[in-house]
Amino acid sequence: MKSKLEKIIDKSLLDHLQGNSLKLAELMINDKEIEILQDYANTVSITRLNYNDHGPVHMRKVTANAMKIMSIMNEAGIKFNTETENMLSFEDCKTAVFMAAFLHDIGMSIGRDGHERMTITLTENKIENLLKEIYPGDLKKQLVVKSLVFEGIIGHMGTQKIHSLEAGVVLVADGCDMEGGRARIPLIMESGSKVGDIHKYSSAAIKKVYIEKGIELPIKIQVEMTESVGFFQIEEVLMKKINMSPVKKYIELYAGIIGQNLKRYL
Repeated sequence: MKSKLEKIIDKSLLDHLQGNSLKLAELMINDKEIEILQDYANTVSITRLNYNDHGPVHMRKVTANAMKIMSIMNEAGIKFNTETENMLSFEDCKTAVFMAAFLHDIGMSIGRDGHERMTITLTENKIENLLKEIYPGDLKKQLVVKSLVFEGIIGHMGTQKIHSLEAGVVLVADGCDMEGGRARIPLIMESGSKVGDIHKYSSAAIKKVYIEKGIELPIKIQVEMTESVGFFQIEEVLMKKINMSPVKKYIELYAGIIGQNLKRYL
């Protein structure tokens, strides 16, 4: 059964989409197989690996972040790679990014190492079937969108170089899901200290992440935190992902402790 937060994010996503991206969102949000895999990925991540949220809420938040980033870029007149290459429309680009973001961590149901590729192994048939429904009879769009989806999934950890703005959006959107609630369950379950705890404690310090129109550049990302340990998330997680993203040149990044001056990173 879906949580209240999942339902809230689902409604928000559907309210801000149209055309093929809306049709795809409706199909994926109501797909029982995707729901089960997202839930199981979270169970493995939290209870077996003692990691933070990599389940349905996280994947939905990343999707929402990605859709917001794409809208800001589109309003700023920025064309995505497959648009300039005359392969896809902006709406098609959104469809690809939505799918990649919504599925990107399903491979966590197998384990952390190589989970990007495990996601593709687990979801390839689902991706193909959904694209046949969205683009019936249009093999070219099915294959181009599928390739973009794979690139977005493979590239979301920032460990493999990606070359499209579309995939770069997924990478940045994933890095932006760092608010404290994502670490809440692992912190409650934790009974002792061990190497790697900095990820949970630094995430718990992040109060809010804002994605909005920038002043000097199209996109402004602003991160507010309650303690300085939150800077670990900025410098060791978010910045590393932004640095690997083709979207970097369009981003202003600010971070700081609430009530103090913000530090500008980009």
